[in-house]
Amino acid sequence: MAKKLQNAVAADEAVQALKSGMNIFVHGAAATPTPLLEAMCRRSDLSGITLFHLHTEGPAPFLEPDCLDRFRSVSLFIGQPVRRAVQQGTADFVPVFLSDIPHLFRDGTIPLDAAILQVSPPDRHGFCSLGTSLDAARSAADSARILLAEVNQQMPRTLGLTAIPLQRFDAWVATDRALYEHTAVEESAVDSAIGEQIAQLIDNGATLQMGIGSIPDAVLQRLKNKQDLGIHTEMFSDHVVELVEAGVITNRRKKIYPGWIVTSFVNGTRRVFDFVNDNPQVCFLPCDMTNDTNLLRKIDHLVAVNSALQVDLTGQVCADSLGHSMYSGIGGQMDFIRGAAMSQGGRPIIALPSTAGDGQYSRIVMELKPGAGVVTTRGHVHWVVTEYGAVNLHGLSLRQRGERLISIAHPDFRAELRRQLNGIRCYGIGEVT
Repeated sequence: MAKKLQNAVAADEAVQALKSGMNIFVHGAAATPTPLLEAMCRRSDLSGITLFHLHTEGPAPFLEPDCLDRFRSVSLFIGQPVRRAVQQGTADFVPVFLSDIPHLFRDGTIPLDAAILQVSPPDRHGFCSLGTSLDAARSAADSARILLAEVNQQMPRTLGLTAIPLQRFDAWVATDRALYEHTAVEESAVDSAIGEQIAQLIDNGATLQMGIGSIPDAVLQRLKNKQDLGIHTEMFSDHVVELVEAGVITNRRKKIYPGWIVTSFVNGTRRVFDFVNDNPQVCFLPCDMTNDTNLLRKIDHLVAVNSALQVDLTGQVCADSLGHSMYSGIGGQMDFIRGAAMSQGGRPIIALPSTAGDGQYSRIVMELKPGAGVVTTRGHVHWVVTEYGAVNLHGLSLRQRGERLISIAHPDFRAELRRQLNGIRCYGIGEVT
């Protein structure tokens, strides 16, 4: 049971501060404030509510059939709970760089009436922490007129720009529940091969950005022989903790925020939540700071690893949609790909398996599917990695790009890709052998 929190109220009472027609920010990832969301949706008198959020975890009660005509979900990055709704048109999506989202709230492009947050219990000074997800929540908390909080005994107290006084909240509820966890999937042979390729591109003393998923996990698992790595990222998960404990990640060679792991949020299991709790070596900053290319370019040897759904033979990278069907979002990919490209000795990397659909489809294609979004342009792309190799496209002609990308495509598709490329003359590409 949650410890007694002075002036805490029941969730149904807390959401009485909300009114019809409001724009409301919802805290995301492991910090999704489910009890308050459920109470909000129980209010049958509310209508015309627009909910702005990044990816959320757990149930999405506002997408239940009896709520769809009263609440509209607007994703700034699409997570699993709302993906089908976005694809079906019962929820919306805003394509935007992660680094730009806080500005949308601050300058009133998206005016916020309220923010629903999950925070740690207050310290002896009366300050709560925004916990595992600072990202755009800092800007939302500073911009919204009304703040509601789930004060969770199990939310870690994180350090950085995370503090918010309990008295700033108009109402709060007290809980003692486990955070939503993201468990790593079993590593495949393809993941292993990609991890090996990328690990070879990471030198001692490099600073890393990589997210969550099987490929980043595979890379991190293969860095145990490295020395003095640093972390400056929008998010990290459990395997970073392993490398810190092994003495591989020290942050000693970083010129920007030396000695600190810099992040905007964390996602993973209780292990990473416990690691960041009151940890002075982890600095949480808003995503417009972690992902600021003017800052990233000053970090020497920045290695950014990001994923893709498709890459065409000119180097265009689709990472947010399957044709017209939205899947995720722009996120921080372009922020870090550009930042690493401008970093002295930096390496921007796009990593993807060579095939999809159990080997039925090549992810390296002559042209992207109709409707596919170009997240990283052909002018920004540098390294592309599959299980069959790593190629650097920067400074290469269209013909050379096509040749190199075909060389790391799945062997079953290389002949057809060559045939297709040879049939295109408008690029001025001669025959590819």
